[in-house]
Amino acid sequence: KAKKRLILLDYDGTLVNFRANPNSARPTKAVYSTIEKLCKEQKNKVVIISGRDKETLGKWFGSYKIDLIAEHGAWHKSVEGEWVQFNHLNVEWKTSLTPLIQQFVDRTPGSFMEEKNYSLAWHYRKTDPGLAEIRKHELIEQLSHFITGKSLQVMEGNKVLEVKNDEINKGKATLRLIKNNTFDFILAIGDDHTDEDTFKALPDNATTLKVGFSETAAKYNINAVENVIALLQKMASA
Repeated sequence: KAKKRLILLDYDGTLVNFRANPNSARPTKAVYSTIEKLCKEQKNKVVIISGRDKETLGKWFGSYKIDLIAEHGAWHKSVEGEWVQFNHLNVEWKTSLTPLIQQFVDRTPGSFMEEKNYSLAWHYRKTDPGLAEIRKHELIEQLSHFITGKSLQVMEGNKVLEVKNDEINKGKATLRLIKNNTFDFILAIGDDHTDEDTFKALPDNATTLKVGFSETAAKYNINAVENVIALLQKMASA
């Protein structure tokens, strides 16, 4: 019976299943219809909070009455608003890191590098699992040396390693959202390490769900994307 609900949703692995090519993991009809139903209720503030770049999120969801948070909190687009940067961060480090990641792309068939505004990511979903595990540990070791003394962080996601400014994370973005706002119900759903920052940032009375059964700060687990959609559809009808 809440009068003001905040619904925080990760995208990949939460609203859609992972694909070998991230560009193929487009929103399904079920995702769009669910978002549309949730938006019809004025009491709902729906936020997609993702590591995706703002161009992709804007293309997929820009016409819906929801907030979008891109690149783990680097960019925020409110309903009817324009994209706003968290702050202007130094990205000169990307120039010197790009050749290192490219070396791993060249040595690891099936992997590729993705450049975002404030981060660089190495994807290895299409790589042979045995080789991917070896290369991942090699790259983590080299990245740990690279980031020493810099305001950077290495994040391990689902078949991806990402280096970003450490001032940016979903937890800080979440805190900015709830500051000066009073919600009598908060729901957050996510599936990987980056979403743990969201779970930890929320007040104790928030409902937090982890997709999958790995260790988590979330209060509850939900086993699959399909169950997430079913839950949200049920909420939209309540």
